[in-house]
Amino acid sequence: MKKIEKPVAIEKEDSFKTVLSKYGALALDKQENLSELIGDAEGDLDIEKGTLVFGDITLPVQILGFFMQETRQWSWAWDNEEIFARNLIESALQIKAVGEEFEIPEFTTPLLNATYDDCHTLAMASTGILGMDAYYAVSQEGLDIFVLVKSDLIRENDSAKKFRDTFYTFQKNFNIYPKIAFESYTKLKGYGFKPHDDFALAKIGEARVMAGFTDRGNVTRLLIFGDDDR
Repeated sequence: MKKIEKPVAIEKEDSFKTVLSKYGALALDKQENLSELIGDAEGDLDIEKGTLVFGDITLPVQILGFFMQETRQWSWAWDNEEIFARNLIESALQIKAVGEEFEIPEFTTPLLNATYDDCHTLAMASTGILGMDAYYAVSQEGLDIFVLVKSDLIRENDSAKKFRDTFYTFQKNFNIYPKIAFESYTKLKGYGFKPHDDFALAKIGEARVMAGFTDRGNVTRLLIFGDDDR
């Protein structure tokens, strides 16, 4: 009987670190897609219209939350309905509901002591969980407002090289579980996944990306085999 692949999902007792491991690499992948669309342009956020404008490119957004630079705290948009229209915080409310269901305090605590980098991890996890196309941070008067973006203008750019490079960057720069991250990133991208004792393979078209792991789950090698013409 063929083994049924376990889908990527949040499970009871998952910590935020585990959740980030599952969804963060996909979010980082999506950020590169956004960068290809907007280049070096800086976004102009219109909170009343719920749009993010890059020159002649206008993207609809959801307000996720904001980072207060002076106090170094993160505030979720769902706790600020007096500031943001309810239709602009639906995604934030969805993340709160996820936090309540799976007891993830990072998603349910209205105000968090945080660094700017911590805010990025909250946005990355939210982007992946909700299936958004990207996130973006806009600085306004001592605040960094984080928004989620969903738009057909943001195109997928898939290749084995991009997959390898994105995973390498993710596991190198974030506090995550690399083995969980590799498996989840592979499956969320819709690629074939094949685990082995000390390595795993991602099948991307005719190419293969191999990640080797230590007994503790750290990455030892990351290689591409086969053709990668996408």
